[in-house]
Amino acid sequence: MIFEKLGICSDLRLLRLIFDGLPLWRDSKLLIRDLKFDEVPVRVYQAKAPSAGQRKGVLYFHGGAGVLGSLMCRYIARETDSVVVSVGYRLAPEYLYPSQYWDCLSATIHFMRNLEDYQVDPASIIICGDSCGANFATAICQILVNRTDLPKVRAQVLIYPGLQGLDFYLPSYQQNHSVPLLFQDRVVYFCLRYLSKDTSVVEDVLKSSHVPEDMKLKYKKWISADNIPEEFKIRSYKPPELPLYQYKHDIHDVSKQMLEVMFSPLLAEDAIICHLPECYILTCEFDVLRDDGLLYKKRLEDNGIRVSWYHNENGFHGILAFFGYGIFSFPSAKKMLDNIVNFIKTI
Repeated sequence: MIFEKLGICSDLRLLRLIFDGLPLWRDSKLLIRDLKFDEVPVRVYQAKAPSAGQRKGVLYFHGGAGVLGSLMCRYIARETDSVVVSVGYRLAPEYLYPSQYWDCLSATIHFMRNLEDYQVDPASIIICGDSCGANFATAICQILVNRTDLPKVRAQVLIYPGLQGLDFYLPSYQQNHSVPLLFQDRVVYFCLRYLSKDTSVVEDVLKSSHVPEDMKLKYKKWISADNIPEEFKIRSYKPPELPLYQYKHDIHDVSKQMLEVMFSPLLAEDAIICHLPECYILTCEFDVLRDDGLLYKKRLEDNGIRVSWYHNENGFHGILAFFGYGIFSFPSAKKMLDNIVNFIKTI
């Protein structure tokens, strides 16, 4: 933010320079190729050694401001003997919402229609993402529910997902509002930047002034602290004594896209949710987005969808981005990634 105020470069550009500057490490066991799926850049990871049969296919949507997750994809490809496709969707704010969803969808459909080129089993397709990438993965799975011309998604893997733009005062937002790497106000700031909207309304959105009262009442059954297990409210959570907000129509006009189902897939109707594939959800205790994962877990289970849930009590948002970088890597990240790998192996 200092660099941006000095006119040197924007905060997002600096983040991208940092992450895009990481070198592409070679891997003696993997064939790694940069391709295009329906004009969308992708990076495909697959074992060099021939497989006795068809492999699983994992579509991976990264989170963050740049192309992250390279080492995670390598690890998943090696440890599960899967073909992993990391999708390089176009970035906001240069490319307007919902370009990112359409890129992810286009790459997914292309891959599904060309599975034989990669010796992938049509019955073993997994859609995976972290952070905003988990949001994309959730939305894509919901979009594909009624597609009869494509293979069915076998499972979805959601890593500390952000899934709703209604309530930024859930217990995890209160408890972790100042915990790196993702602060409470930064969530709203990045949402507004992603939507190419005026970021001066951050404080109003944090107070839910963008949500009409009828919508607040309609979705309270799904998005409410009442649906968060009590053990997650012990640490410094205080239920609001008075309404946090006064609805403001002008704030709603600026941020109403945050209330769309595509942006907030937690709002999808039960008729969609009940047809979704088996789901793996990873949550971290010190993460403002923790409760989005817990709420979606409940929604899926209430609709009869099998959920495998892993909660890391020491984890924070973005911890897996450090995996594999020596002293910068956290022991918890290895445990998380191994848990994801074990789930994929069971598919």
